[in-house]
Amino acid sequence: MAATKKKRVLKEVTKFVTITIGAIIAAFGLDLFLVPNAILDGGVIGLSIIAAELTNVSMSIFLIILNLPFLYIGYRRMGWKFTLRTLYGVIILSSATAFFHHFDPVTDDLFLATVIGAVILGTGVGLVIRAGGALDGTEIIAILVSKKRTISVGQIVMIMNLFIFILAALLVFSWETAMYSIITYFIAFKMIDVVVEGMEELKSVTIISDVPEEIAEALLKQLGRGMTYIQGQGVFSNEPKKIIYTIVSRIELSTLRSVVEDIDPNALVAIENVADVSGSNFDKSSGH
Repeated sequence: MAATKKKRVLKEVTKFVTITIGAIIAAFGLDLFLVPNAILDGGVIGLSIIAAELTNVSMSIFLIILNLPFLYIGYRRMGWKFTLRTLYGVIILSSATAFFHHFDPVTDDLFLATVIGAVILGTGVGLVIRAGGALDGTEIIAILVSKKRTISVGQIVMIMNLFIFILAALLVFSWETAMYSIITYFIAFKMIDVVVEGMEELKSVTIISDVPEEIAEALLKQLGRGMTYIQGQGVFSNEPKKIIYTIVSRIELSTLRSVVEDIDPNALVAIENVADVSGSNFDKSSGH
C-alpha cells in the first residue's frame, strides 16, 4: 500500500517537473524569438499581448485575468488536478517570460524567429499537455473538444488562433505580423501533436480474410509483430470468421499490405491512426 502511494506521488511530481520544463521552454521561445520580433502568440497569451498594447498594462496581469474563466471551465469539466496543473503552468510561464524579458532576442531575422520560435513554443506546450495540464485557457477548450471530435488538440488551437490573429491585425499589429503569426502556429501545432501523440506514427490494422492463419503466419515472419484473433461472424454467410488485429509503424505498413495482397488479394484491410501504445509488452522500437 505504501509502495503504491509512493509511486502515485512520484508520478505526480514527475508531471509537475515536466510542466515546469515545458513552461520554461515555451517562455524561451516566446520572449527570445517571437514577441521581440512582433510575431504574435495565440490563445490567451495572444489576447494578453493585444490587451497590453492597447492599455499599457503588464501582460502578466492579463494572463491571469483572461485565464480565470477557462480555469473555471477546466475545474468543472476536467477536475481539480487538471486545473491545479494548468494554474501552475500559467504561473511558471508568466514568471519565466518576466525573466527572459530582460534578455536580448536570439535573432532579428523574421524567418528564423518564426520557424525556430514556433518549434520551441510547440515543444513546450506539447510537454505541458502531455503531462496533463495546459499553458493557455484556449487549450482547455481544445482538449475538451478533441475528446468529442476526431480532431487533434493542435488543430483546434490553430483554428482558434486564426481568429485571434485577424483581431490583432485589425486592432494592433499589421497584416504582415498576422501572416507570420499564422505560419508560426502552423508549425507550432504540428510540434504539439508530435510531442503529445508521439514522433512515430502507429497504425492499427484489422484484416478480414478467408485464410487468416496463413496471413498471420506470414506477417509474424516478416514483421515480428504480435497479433490477436478477434472472433467474428459474417452477416450474409453466417459463418464464423477469425479477424486479425495488429499494430504496426508507418514504415511497416507497406510490407503488411504486400504480404496480405500476395496471399489474399480479396482480403479486407482497415487501417486507423493510433496516437500512442502502452502495455502488453509492446515495444515501439523493436516491434515486439
